[in-house]
Amino acid sequence: MDSYAQNRNRLLTSSRPMPDFEVVGTQGSWLHLEGGARIFDGSSGLLCTNVGQSSTKVHARIEKQFFRYSFGGAAVVQPHIQMELMERLCRAVGRPDDSVALTTCGTLGVEVAVGLARNITRVRDGKRRGDILTSTLSYHGMSALTLALAGNHARRPRPEDALDLGPGFPAPYPPTHAHEGRGCDASCADEIAHEIDRRGPENVAAVLIEPINGTTGGAFVPPDGYLQRVSEICRERDVLVIHDEVLTGMWRTGTPLASHHWEGCEPDMVILSKGLGAGYTSVGAVLVSPQMARWIRHEDADPLPAMGTMATHPLMAAACLGVLDELEEMDVAAFAARCERLGEAMTSLNDVGPVRDIRGRGFLYGVEVAPGQLWPVMRAAEERGVFFYPFTGAGEPKSEGLVVAPPLTSSDDDIEFLIIALTGALDAVSR
Repeated sequence: MDSYAQNRNRLLTSSRPMPDFEVVGTQGSWLHLEGGARIFDGSSGLLCTNVGQSSTKVHARIEKQFFRYSFGGAAVVQPHIQMELMERLCRAVGRPDDSVALTTCGTLGVEVAVGLARNITRVRDGKRRGDILTSTLSYHGMSALTLALAGNHARRPRPEDALDLGPGFPAPYPPTHAHEGRGCDASCADEIAHEIDRRGPENVAAVLIEPINGTTGGAFVPPDGYLQRVSEICRERDVLVIHDEVLTGMWRTGTPLASHHWEGCEPDMVILSKGLGAGYTSVGAVLVSPQMARWIRHEDADPLPAMGTMATHPLMAAACLGVLDELEEMDVAAFAARCERLGEAMTSLNDVGPVRDIRGRGFLYGVEVAPGQLWPVMRAAEERGVFFYPFTGAGEPKSEGLVVAPPLTSSDDDIEFLIIALTGALDAVSR
């Protein structure tokens, strides 16, 4: 075993049953490999590099801030750059009057949102407890608390380590919520009402939900009317709605927020992360509606949750502003046309070779394949010059598949290359 392999075994990080890439350079959606080859990033890294790599706009923002000052907590240095980020971010996602808590990652964003929700409902409603309800097909972070709260089958702690927490309602998707003779519809949200009423509304602070499922099930889209019904149920019971848009936010599904695909489902809080930092920095942001934010500053409220030494880091804020620069320059009409083209191409692959199902929106699709076929498809795609990210499955037996989620800045030629490579990989495995 060579020294790299020995040291790689000592590095405690995720791995996959395929060789790592030796990357020597990047440009936009492409990874340049040692030896001159290149590979297309078909899943935006870990679903985060929304504006591709090597952005000159991001570099310029970081460089300018670097020589001004590289660190300064908001409690020490006047947070002008953080306030600029707050204002531009809120406008970009159509929530211009929100208050914002900046954190260091999506997981901490979820934890901060949980803390804020409990604080708000204690002060506003006199809640006795602060239960947070999640679905049986959800992922909300990698801390002990967030793993215990959510329903990721592969990553949930052992029962004895789960802090007596767990998902509170079935996700509105067939693998976890089967119905006799029909599929899921908006009435599946009534399961949330039943769970709130079972616990007592005075004991539930919030429902935490992914508007479109991420990599736990592979881009499941909720039935029309479902998210609106969730909002109605929660308003009737003085329970907050938190949308976890860590993966789906910042145009990933074709709109600034995934919830924008439906009317009447505006949440009280939104959590953003991956697409905001776009792989250039670790970041999380919790957006709080003005109606709820006023309770956070109430004289009876607890102190704000701790957000970490590196929260509101000026270089982090600078990188995010560069990402927003890229997104604001994006040709929205051309992007919408690429979303439609990608969607049509993905739909055409249903039932091709090992494909069991394809679902998603915008630039986020899950390709579910027959058991045992995931890694052969991944390998065949990489041989054709495209990398994809696998998703953990749902149902019993567990499903498996890959996520198609190219950078939003991908060109027409890039999308054509991706589609041809994926089609070829599926055909090769089916032979």
